Amino acid sequence: MERDLVRWICSRLPANRRLIVGAGDDAAILRLTESSNVVATTDMLMDGVDFELRGHEPERVGRKALAVNLSDLAAMAATPIGALVSVALPRQGGEQLAKRLIEGMLPLVTDFDCPIAGGDTNSWDGPLVISITALGEVPPERRWLRSGARPGDAIVVTGKFGGSILGGHFDFTPRVRESLWLGENAEIRAAMDVSDGLSLDLSRICEASGCGAVIDLEKVPIAAAAEELARQEGGGFSALDHALGDGEDFELILAAPAEQAADLIARQPLNVPLTQIGQFIAESGLFSRGENGTLQPLKPRGYEHRLDS
Repeated sequence: MERDLVRWICSRLPANRRLIVGAGDDAAILRLTESSNVVATTDMLMDGVDFELRGHEPERVGRKALAVNLSDLAAMAATPIGALVSVALPRQGGEQLAKRLIEGMLPLVTDFDCPIAGGDTNSWDGPLVISITALGEVPPERRWLRSGARPGDAIVVTGKFGGSILGGHFDFTPRVRESLWLGENAEIRAAMDVSDGLSLDLSRICEASGCGAVIDLEKVPIAAAAEELARQEGGGFSALDHALGDGEDFELILAAPAEQAADLIARQPLNVPLTQIGQFIAESGLFSRGENGTLQPLKPRGYEHRLDS
C-alpha cells in the first residue's frame, strides 16, 4: 500500500532544522526565516491512471495537473508563489502535446498569480507522465495541518461531493481563495483537501489528530454528478456512496470549534457553500449517524495506490 511505503520513507529520513512538516501532510513546510515558511507540494499524473489522452483534451489534462497542486496549497492555507512543470512526453507528437498542456495551465497561472518558473522535459516510448511541484507561502501562525483536530470540533466541508468521474475531476476550482479568507478570518484547527475520497481523507485527519469522527449522513452535500452516476449504474452504489468514496472532488475538509463553525455556516461568507457534516470525537475510528441517531462503524472508502511487495 502507498501509505505503508510513505511511512517507511518517513522513518528513514533524518531530521533537519529547516523541515517543519515533512511527508505525510498535504504539503511540506520548510523554514526560510523565523517569520517566513515555504510550502511545497508535488503531484504526478499518468496517462491511463489519472486521465486518458485518447478521450480527453490535453488542455484539460494540463489544467488538472496544476489544479491538483493548487488544491494541496489551499489545504495548508498557503498563497501560491510558483510552480515547476516536468513532463515525460511520448516521442510521437510530443512537442504539440506539450504546448497544449501548457495552454491548459495558463488560465490558472493568471487566476491564482502562480507563475510557471521552469521544469524539465523528456521524451520516451511510454505514455504521458506529468509532474508539477507547486510552491506557496504561509505565515507560521496561520498554517493548517491535518493534525490539529480536537474532540468536539465540527467537521465542515466546502462544496459538494461525488461523481467527479463525469468531468468534475478536470474542471474543479481549487479552493485557494476560500482557504486564504478562512485563514485570515476564522479559526481552523485542521484541514485537508479531498483527493482520494471524503470518508478516506477524513479518516486520515483523524489518524493524524489522534481522534475519531462521526458523519451525519443526511448532511453530506451530494453533487448532481453523484446522483447522475448512481442513475447510470442502476443500483450499484447510491449517490451517498459516491459522495463518501469517489474522490477527486478537491473540496476542503476543515476542523473548526463548534461555535466558529456555526457562525460560518450561518453567514456563508464564501462563494462556495460551507456545510457541517459531523463532529470529531475522542474515540478512534469513523462512524456514521443516521436519521434515528444511532452510530454505526463506517469503513473509509476511496482511492489508494496499491503496490506489490
